[in-house]
Amino acid sequence: MKKRLGQSVQFRAILFAFFCILNLGATTAHAAPYAAYVMDARTGEILHSRNADTRLHPASLTKMMTLYVVFEAVRNGEISLDTKVLISKKAASEPPSKLGLRSGQRIELRYLIRAASVKSANDAATALGEAISGSEAAFARRMNRTAKAIGMNSTTFKNAHGLTESGHLSTAADMSKLGRQLFYDYPEYYNLFSRISTDAGIKKVSNTNRRLLSAYKGADGIKTGYTNAAGFNLVASAERGSTRIIATVFGGRSTATRNARVAELLDMGFQRAPSRVAVRKPRRPAYVGNVGSGSTQVASATKTAGKTIRIVTAVKSSLRPLARPLPAQTITVPSDAIAAALQDTINEAVREAQTVKFDELSQATPTARPGASNPPKEKVVLAAVRPEQIPVEQEPVVVTRISNSDDRFWGVNVGVFNSRYQAERALLKTALREMATLDGTIRKAQSSNKGYQANFLGMSKDAAELACRRLTARKTPCNVISPTS
Repeated sequence: MKKRLGQSVQFRAILFAFFCILNLGATTAHAAPYAAYVMDARTGEILHSRNADTRLHPASLTKMMTLYVVFEAVRNGEISLDTKVLISKKAASEPPSKLGLRSGQRIELRYLIRAASVKSANDAATALGEAISGSEAAFARRMNRTAKAIGMNSTTFKNAHGLTESGHLSTAADMSKLGRQLFYDYPEYYNLFSRISTDAGIKKVSNTNRRLLSAYKGADGIKTGYTNAAGFNLVASAERGSTRIIATVFGGRSTATRNARVAELLDMGFQRAPSRVAVRKPRRPAYVGNVGSGSTQVASATKTAGKTIRIVTAVKSSLRPLARPLPAQTITVPSDAIAAALQDTINEAVREAQTVKFDELSQATPTARPGASNPPKEKVVLAAVRPEQIPVEQEPVVVTRISNSDDRFWGVNVGVFNSRYQAERALLKTALREMATLDGTIRKAQSSNKGYQANFLGMSKDAAELACRRLTARKTPCNVISPTS
C-alpha cells in the first residue's frame, strides 16, 4: 500500500513539473523584447524613445509596407482597384488570420486591400504581393527597396504578411516612420485603417484594432500585429485639434496591456507636442517599381493550361531613343561692336516703322466684318527711340542657343477607327473613364491612311506616360505620342 502511495506521489510530482515547463515555455513565447516610440506626426520630432532602434519581429505591422507598395502601384497605373486578382494555391494556404480565399478564385484588388488593412488577413496580403510583382519573393524585394527609399534603414522584409521568418525584422522607429508616410503620401486610403468593419467581397470583416479605436479619443489607425516571437505590436495614430501623434509599441504581453500602454504614450505625446507648429510633410520616396527582365512591370495574371502567365502591361522607361543634344554655340562679341550693331539696328527699325502702310499691318490683324467701314489707308508713324536710351553692356557678352520648345506637345493614342464618329465616341468614353489624368487635354479624331486616330493632345511627357499606364491597367489600348511622332 505504501509502495503504491509512493508511486502515486512520484507520478504527480512528475506531472506537476511537466506542466510547469509548458507554462514556462508559453510565458517565454509572449515575453518578447519591449520597444516604444512616440512621434509628432506633423514634424517627425521624436517625443519618446525606448529600444526604438532594436531590430525585432514586426508581425502584421509588415502589412503597412505591403499596402504602401500596393497604393503606389495603383497610383502609377501598374494595376487598378477593379482588377480581378487570381488567387494562387500559396496565398490560399496561408495560416490565419485570413479572409478565406480559395485557390483559383478571382477577387477584386479593392477587397484584398480592405481585408489586409482591416482584418490583417495573411492570404489577402500574399495575394496582393503576387498581383503586383508576380511572386511574394519579388514583392518582398520591392518592399525592401521602398523601405530604403523611405529611410527605414534597419528594416528587412522577407514576406508580405509578417509571419515569423528568419531575418524578417524591423524597429519601432522605422514602423513609426512608415505610418507617417502612409498618412501623408496616401491620404485617400488612410480612412481604411479607422473602419470598425468593412465589406471584403466574400464577407464582412472586423478591425483588429477596434478596441483602441472605440476607446481612445481621436484614434484613427493604424495597424496591429501579433506572433509568439513578436508579442503584441501596434502602431497607433490619433489627432486632437491640429495635433497628430503616432505611438508604436513592440512586445506587448496582451491586447489589453498593449492598448493601455499605447494610450499612455499617446497622452504623453499630446502633452509634450507644441499646440502650434508648422507642418513638415515627409518627402515622398522615389518610385522604384518592379525589377525584372528588360524594363517591364508585372501588372496582372491570367490562367492558361494550368500555368500562371504574367502579362506585361506597363513600360518603365520609354523605348524611343532620346534626341541627340545639339552643342551650344558660343560667340564672344566685343562691346564696341555690339554698340555699333545696336545703333544700326535701331536706326533701320525706326525708318521701317515710319514708312509702314496700313494694308501691310492688316495682314496680321483679323479681317474686317462685312459692312463695317474700313479705315483710310494712311501712314502709321511710330515713336522713335533715341540711341542714348538703350543701355550698352561694356563687358563681352556670351550668346548661347536657347530652346523655346514647350513640354506640352505630347499625347496618347487610344486606337484607330473606321469612322470619325467611332473615334470621337472612344475618346469620350476614355475621358470619362480616366478623368484623373486626361482632364484638360484636347480630344481629336485625326484622319490618317489607316483610318481615324483617337488622340488626346496637349500633355506633358510625364502626364502622357502616366495616363497610358493607367489606361493599360484598365485594359484600354494606349500608345504615347511624342512631338516627333
